Order: sequence, then C-alpha cells, then structure tokens
Amino acid sequence: METCSSGRFTVEKREVVLPSGRKKERVVVHPGGAVAILPVEGDDCYLIRQFRFAIDDYILEAPAGTIDAGEEPHETAYRELIEETRMKAETFIPKGWIYTSPGYTDERIWLYVASGLSPSSEYQMDDDEDIEVVRTPIADLAAMIADGRIVDAKTICLICRSLW
Repeated sequence: METCSSGRFTVEKREVVLPSGRKKERVVVHPGGAVAILPVEGDDCYLIRQFRFAIDDYILEAPAGTIDAGEEPHETAYRELIEETRMKAETFIPKGWIYTSPGYTDERIWLYVASGLSPSSEYQMDDDEDIEVVRTPIADLAAMIADGRIVDAKTICLICRSLW
C-alpha cells in the first residue's frame, strides 16, 4: 500500500480483493467530508456562482465546504453558509448524505436545507474564493437542472432530496 498526502487529500494505492476473489490494484482518494446547504427563503433559494479551477469556469451550485478537523457536519454547514452567502440560518434540516464518486473516492457530502435566514456580520470569505450569491426561484430549479444551467452533482442531489 502506498499513500500520498497533499493538503486535505490523501491518495492511497493498494491491492484489493474483489467480491469475485480476484486481486486488483486500485487508487482511492480520501478527501475528508463536506457539506452542501440549500438556503431557502419563501419561494426562493440562494445558490452561488463560483469559479472552479478544475473546469476553468464558473458554476452555479449550492453553498458548500469541507469539514474541518474536529467539526461536526452541522457545524460546518453553519460556518460555510456564513462564509459563502453572508447569511446565517435559524434552522438546518438534515437531508442525509451522498457519496460523490464512489468509483475512486470515499468522500461523503452531508446535505442540509437552511431556513430562517438573516444577514451575518461574521462573514469572512476564503481568500481563494470568487463567489456571487444568486437568488433563485424554487419553481425554476427543475428547469435549470433539465436545461443544464445547474450541472453540479451535489446541488442536483440536494435539490432532489429537499424539494421533491
């Protein structure tokens, strides 16, 4: 087994025994956990338009972020909502979790709907983020997924678990 760590990721290369009994070499990425939040206010929700360097483009997505060491997912949700939207919420409703891409990673993202929104003075965006908050009618979300305006998997899963 070989491992390599860089920042928040650990990459592990190891021999595994498949259910068939065959042995194969596989790589597993261990990024730690994350959260995604759908902030809802009346008939609208808030998404963010954020630059993602891996695709060299902006993407419309739910506010999200990684769980820090010693943090519980609901604590991360509270912190990330403030950092990315400048809003805090009175209520966070858990909507379960998802695997992001189980073919090569064990990453889980915990999903939340946030309500009772109000402005927060605790705001502090990370220095590597370029984010615009976008107020979006909830009634438009299905069409936005269908026509490709929302292509982010965690956001699509969160919307499906939250609203339908």
